Amino acid sequence: QLQLVESGGGLVQPGGSLRLSCAASGVTLDYYAIGWFRQAPGKAREGVSCISSSGGYTDYADSVKGRFTISRDSAKTTVYLQMNSLKPEDTGVYYCAADRWTNWSLFPDEYDYWGQGTQVTVSS
Repeated sequence: QLQLVESGGGLVQPGGSLRLSCAASGVTLDYYAIGWFRQAPGKAREGVSCISSSGGYTDYADSVKGRFTISRDSAKTTVYLQMNSLKPEDTGVYYCAADRWTNWSLFPDEYDYWGQGTQVTVSS
């Protein structure tokens, strides 16, 4: 059973940066596409970014393009989400998810494995 653990969330001022990490417990992520999702209070979970198992393909929600960057480490154990120029509307719980059978997707229903989430709050 694949287990995912997110870290790196916190409180940051508008315009600041954070780097989120998604690590797999006990296994590598070689064969898994990874997605980052977020959920604000009272809102549906939305796709933020995703990366293919090879790392060669990525996608971003329009709201974060040019500000967020997804990447995989060379050891294939961790996926990162670098978030720059953060805005208050980026506030929410951020989740990473993995799936072995999707190429890459911003749709939550495509993913079978989920982490517990990490809180990101952008506020002055």
